[in-house]
Amino acid sequence: MNGSFLVKILSMELIFDKIHVPHRHSFIVRKHHHDDRPPRIHSHKNFELNFVVTGSGKRIVGNNISSFEDGDLVLLGPDLPHCWDAFNSQKDGSTSSIVIHFYEDLISSDFFNIPELEEVKELLKKASVGIWFKGRKIRQIAGCLERLVTLQGLESYIELLKVFNLLLQMDDYEYLSDTAYSPSFVKDLEKVKLVYKYVFQNIQNGIRQEEAAALLHMTPGAFCRYFKKKTNRTFMDYVKSVRIRLAAKMLAETDKAISQICYESGYNNIANFNHQFRSIMQKTPSDYRKVFR
Repeated sequence: MNGSFLVKILSMELIFDKIHVPHRHSFIVRKHHHDDRPPRIHSHKNFELNFVVTGSGKRIVGNNISSFEDGDLVLLGPDLPHCWDAFNSQKDGSTSSIVIHFYEDLISSDFFNIPELEEVKELLKKASVGIWFKGRKIRQIAGCLERLVTLQGLESYIELLKVFNLLLQMDDYEYLSDTAYSPSFVKDLEKVKLVYKYVFQNIQNGIRQEEAAALLHMTPGAFCRYFKKKTNRTFMDYVKSVRIRLAAKMLAETDKAISQICYESGYNNIANFNHQFRSIMQKTPSDYRKVFR
């Protein structure tokens, strides 16, 4: 992971947005042409479907940081912090996306409480951690979204249902964040960001739970309970996840030896590294690297 980018995102302020969906509408769809204003991490109560038409860069969804490029398609649940930081635009300098925001109570509306839309409702529930869709159907969905920008009324709703139908047919997707985010977590995000920053800065040098607790002026016991309550995972589980994701990125994007990646991601025992990597990624480090070769 690029160190300067990490410093950049850790310095970003979380913004809570109020997305206004006009009266008598269940969703709004917009095509954005991004300008040079600095990106911001933000969250809102609405579900969001975000499709990148042109552009590439880094994507932040919850506690996941990944690369994105043309055709990136992500479904987000409410209150999930996110940001697309585009730094490699097309030759003409444009970076654009199509974004759909749904009104806040969509999933509990009468329209969704029918048997035919039960699968869509379940898909939206799974989006609480962010879903990144991949595969051949992206092109079909892109066509639907381009048409959707130009439609209104019942025609737009029919086109939206076509999009959901295609999403349900996709079997190539990835959950992005390791945890769902609640309003209470958003309020405490600044505190948790201090812990995240400590972890990223010390991932290769050794991490002590006592030092992380001291950042929040807590005893280790109180810190453990606080972190688990706010993130739905233990502090050491989070540290392991960061180490393995860092290792996975190096395996995919570099030619470094696996033993070197083991030590650079904070492990001092190759057998333990292999075991921990497989427990999270369901592949050995060498098998994972083959996917990208």
